Amino acid sequence: MIHCATHCVGYRQLVEKRGNIAGASKHPRSTAFLLAQVGAHAAARFAERLQQIELVPAQAGILRAVAGNSGTSQQSLASQLGMAANRLVPLLDELEGRGLLERREHAADRRLNALHLTEKGSTAMADIGRVARAHDDSVCASLSAKEREQLSTLLGRIADDQKLTPGVHPGFARIGDGGQQPHGVKTRVPKTR
Repeated sequence: MIHCATHCVGYRQLVEKRGNIAGASKHPRSTAFLLAQVGAHAAARFAERLQQIELVPAQAGILRAVAGNSGTSQQSLASQLGMAANRLVPLLDELEGRGLLERREHAADRRLNALHLTEKGSTAMADIGRVARAHDDSVCASLSAKEREQLSTLLGRIADDQKLTPGVHPGFARIGDGGQQPHGVKTRVPKTR
């Protein structure tokens, strides 16, 4: 307990000292913490932006994955997203019900469904791209173009080192786990008043 109190006092002094340096951030120096903090903030803001086009992050992620691999099977998509196939089905049902994607008979195996975007789904993808670019610009507004490129390169190296699947949010693996949804990964768009 004394160690914690000493550590916390030292931490406060470090933050106060850094705050006295012109242009220095008052945020902790823990890179992992800052990544988590900025990541959670960015995910929440992205979810808010997607509400404008009546989507949630999980839906946008699924549409993106299907757009990148048209004709993929439900099982292959579930594997790509790192989630159980039975947890993916209700998400696909909802997207199909909204006319954004369709299931067709798989060309190679009639036991499988092949997933394809509809014309409405392709339009939604264009909207998602527009929202994503605006979101990226907003989150990175304090960085120059060169700094954004450097940050992207460094984050890509970290993602590769951590063996993250490119373009797939790790939250997909938790969809449906014990009823818990990771922040920003919901299956329904909140009702607006």
